[in-house]
Amino acid sequence: MAKSVTPIYSGLFPVAPTPFTDSGDLDLEGQRRVLDCMIDQGVDGICILANYSEQFLLSDDERNTLVDLCLSHVAGRKPVMVTCSHFSTRIATERARRAAERGASLLMLMPPYHGAGLRADEKGMFEHFSQVADAAGIPIMVQDAPLSGVTLTVPFLARLARELPLVSYLKIEVPFAAAKLRALIEAGGEAIVGPFDGEEAITMMADLDAGATGTMPSALLPDLLRPVIDHHRAGRRAEAAAAYAHVLPLVNYENRQCGLRATKSVMAEGGVIKCEAVRHPLDQIHPQTRAGLIELAREVNPLALHWGR
Repeated sequence: MAKSVTPIYSGLFPVAPTPFTDSGDLDLEGQRRVLDCMIDQGVDGICILANYSEQFLLSDDERNTLVDLCLSHVAGRKPVMVTCSHFSTRIATERARRAAERGASLLMLMPPYHGAGLRADEKGMFEHFSQVADAAGIPIMVQDAPLSGVTLTVPFLARLARELPLVSYLKIEVPFAAAKLRALIEAGGEAIVGPFDGEEAITMMADLDAGATGTMPSALLPDLLRPVIDHHRAGRRAEAAAAYAHVLPLVNYENRQCGLRATKSVMAEGGVIKCEAVRHPLDQIHPQTRAGLIELAREVNPLALHWGR
């Protein structure tokens, strides 16, 4: 196993949406346009097949198609993180190995869970992450999110990072994320290579203040989050706070009213993709909710709103 992780990834790693056609099939040309738009947004990396990519609505064959397409199309222009979460260690390991072989820079995994009742204990989780790391040989981002229903304690996460050097990136998007990030950085020290936040950047300023070195928003407005990251990194906190306040109404509306539908709606409005549909049984965005989203987006004008026009 590698003793160190290089290069060190930080900054903006938004989640790419998965566009579909009107008939519900993968829109492969639309996916290429999404990736090109994200690169033009000035991102530091791209995450695919995450929950905001509707990964739970994709078949294994579709996953494989998207891994191949995304990695070949990005072609090294930006690091690509591939989500490989699965309850089965064997399947997660196979997904991880395949992604690494095709050029992924990082992986993201949630802890193993299935529904409300099937979860691994800490011994099982440690072995799960260890086996995936051994198989893939590239850095792993642990996704600590309420969706799993799994409690990942600060001592356990710090132990993962200390004992499994490849498992040193952590995406914290639970309530009171800043407090957990602060405690995690204190407990893990230099073993915590990449403390990130997520949840559409709804707690981004507090998390940066707590020591987060990266954020994983949606692909809706990373170009407008760029000044927040850059100012904060340079010690210009007042300027970072002002840049964040400028986009916070849109971030809040996305997080509280739209969820993963928001990026698709804005990208469809901006000509990036042709169809903004999400797959059943998810509900489509309500027309009034969509109107409110586009109204707020027009006030700050993210690149996705006009990239394809």
